[in-house]
Amino acid sequence: MARNKYPEETINKILDVAAQLFLEKGYEHTSIQDIVNNLGGLSKGAIYHHFKSKEDILDGVMDKLYQNNENELEHIKRLEKNKNMTGLQKLQALFTSALENPRQEDMFQMAPDFLKNPQMLVMQLEGIFKESAPHYVQPIIEEGIADGSIQTEYPKELAEVILLLINIWLTPLIHDDDPSSVANRFALFQEMMDKLGIEVFDATAVKKLEQFRKLYEQKK
Repeated sequence: MARNKYPEETINKILDVAAQLFLEKGYEHTSIQDIVNNLGGLSKGAIYHHFKSKEDILDGVMDKLYQNNENELEHIKRLEKNKNMTGLQKLQALFTSALENPRQEDMFQMAPDFLKNPQMLVMQLEGIFKESAPHYVQPIIEEGIADGSIQTEYPKELAEVILLLINIWLTPLIHDDDPSSVANRFALFQEMMDKLGIEVFDATAVKKLEQFRKLYEQKK
């Protein structure tokens, strides 16, 4: 078999086809064979040459989805440089922006049931502890401590627990619950944050979370 001279093009084609199928059918209902059938002549071997599993493909799809999200990255950079906002205000703006990001809807439509795909759950946790908490949330919390808008002696741990609650405990990708349960979790989350003096989301967040839950349910 001739060597593929353009492996990057092949990888991008696989990821683009997989992303479209995940959006149309949902991750759980898309098979490797479905992806092969839409690749226009590429073999299953070509997929496994670049990806170890369907989970690996989803990881690549998610990476590509968020790498292309230049507006969000620019928003974070602008927040970091803004001298007219307190650390608390920046934290609120960061999470509100993330929740309202239209790419979140794509993620919920194509995402797997994490309890049936533990490797994906592990990757989510690694992303929190190695990337999101230390590089995005903790620096803003530390700025809030410095300007007095956030009171805590544990910026690292606070960054981690906020992200764990939002991305694991509140998400319908983990909990297959009815709308009232989602709302109750969010209410308790708000109550805990209020006791710490941190109002992370505004009142519209519950509606957005419910919207995400419905999107996910449609693809199950």
